[in-house]
Amino acid sequence: MTAPAAASPKPHATVAGAPPRAAALRAGAAGGAPAFSVPVRVYYEDTDAGGIVYYANWLRYFERARTDWLRALGAAHTRLADESGLVFVVRDIAVDYHRPARLDDLLQVEVRLLEARRATWTLWQCARLDGHPAALVTATVRIAAVRRDDGRPAGIPRWLSARVAAPLPQSPVCG
Repeated sequence: MTAPAAASPKPHATVAGAPPRAAALRAGAAGGAPAFSVPVRVYYEDTDAGGIVYYANWLRYFERARTDWLRALGAAHTRLADESGLVFVVRDIAVDYHRPARLDDLLQVEVRLLEARRATWTLWQCARLDGHPAALVTATVRIAAVRRDDGRPAGIPRWLSARVAAPLPQSPVCG
């Protein structure tokens, strides 16, 4: 049985890289606004010889956004591991590369929960140039909760599932 996923609040700005409070994640909004967004600057180390973001680095950007999203929900990786003995792993990912990003670009990397199951969540992620609506890269990511000690599947803690349980607009919009 699938639990409803989180509603998406309005985009936000972070101060000195700090994510917003979890309450901001629960505020509802209509029409495909991102559930969570973090700024990411493209550095020289992120690019290939042509000054374009190397394809594998998008996975790092998406990981940063997911990590900050969980932290904003009160579920920092270290807290989950210490208190519940759980870690999240990427079960599968599908990435669509639409347009390149270049050296010094400022990106907004978004996370939205699409589906919540007992031990897995399916997320939709999108990276855009800051202030622009068009997607550069999108991904659908399924993460799974596993026990840190033996790597076996485990249920996502109820308190965490409750924080993201709310109706979600039908589908993400990233033009």
